Amino acid sequence: MKEGFLIGGGLIIAGLILELCVGPVVWTVFSWPVNGIVLAGFLTVIVGMFLLRKRVFAFRFIGTRQAAIPTLVYAVILTIVMGLTRQKSLTPGSSLMGEGSLWINYMLNFWPFVLIYVYMAVILGVVVLKRFSKPRWYRSTHDIAFLLNHLGLFLAMTTATLGNADMQRLKMITVEGEAEWRAMTQEGTLREMPLTIELKRFIMETYDDGSPKRFASELQIQTESGRSIRATVDVNKPVEVDGWKIYQYGYDTQMGAMSKISILELVSDPWLPLVYTGIYMMLGGAVCMFIFGGRKKIVNPQSSDSK
Repeated sequence: MKEGFLIGGGLIIAGLILELCVGPVVWTVFSWPVNGIVLAGFLTVIVGMFLLRKRVFAFRFIGTRQAAIPTLVYAVILTIVMGLTRQKSLTPGSSLMGEGSLWINYMLNFWPFVLIYVYMAVILGVVVLKRFSKPRWYRSTHDIAFLLNHLGLFLAMTTATLGNADMQRLKMITVEGEAEWRAMTQEGTLREMPLTIELKRFIMETYDDGSPKRFASELQIQTESGRSIRATVDVNKPVEVDGWKIYQYGYDTQMGAMSKISILELVSDPWLPLVYTGIYMMLGGAVCMFIFGGRKKIVNPQSSDSK
């Protein structure tokens, strides 16, 4: 275990040096097709380590619990720190220290955090390949549960990280009776959308004291392919059109129920299905362990040689 903790500590030190020299990790540079190329290269490296594990001791060590357990300890500690501190989004060109923030407020962009999780993904990949390489790896439900858990975690981690650069979150201000096709990015720039949205009617229901009970928007959505869709968007009940989820975000609070303006949030996350696939695989592995994990082989006492 000492080597495992030393490697993890070395990654954290290397991460701190990178943080000081080049600044935080900027995930926007990994937008498609860069993230696809990085993923292909990452998988190639893992396969290469697995094939050379008998020749290179370091690669053989990566697939052991002595490497996995210390890395998991470091990952848990860093994740707890992230959970206990307020996290902020890093916008391109912003300075962490200039905003009076600490590194721990940007853990997803913090090099030690990223390196530990990359190393953990490498370990997961090698371990999965080792289990697949065994003859009749599917011989028991325990093996299937093991693969579902580990492969699902690997898939969810890698796709959620690399796919983050392709996620778009924009705001669109719609006015009743007017078609709108522009939305605003988090940086404040306008972008033309592949959808044209017209607000037909803003809906608000209130409690007896006048506070909002429900607010929603009746929309007419026109796609680039020529489809016309009539839909009602409620809070936490988005409408999905051509890979975009349309959420009810806000309205003209001064006008209240008489508002002629509705603010929508448009979100696109093309890698999300792969992340969900990994999560469902882990859930399947957990179900297999719950159903079959407690079963034990029953030995017939009459078959014993002792008489």
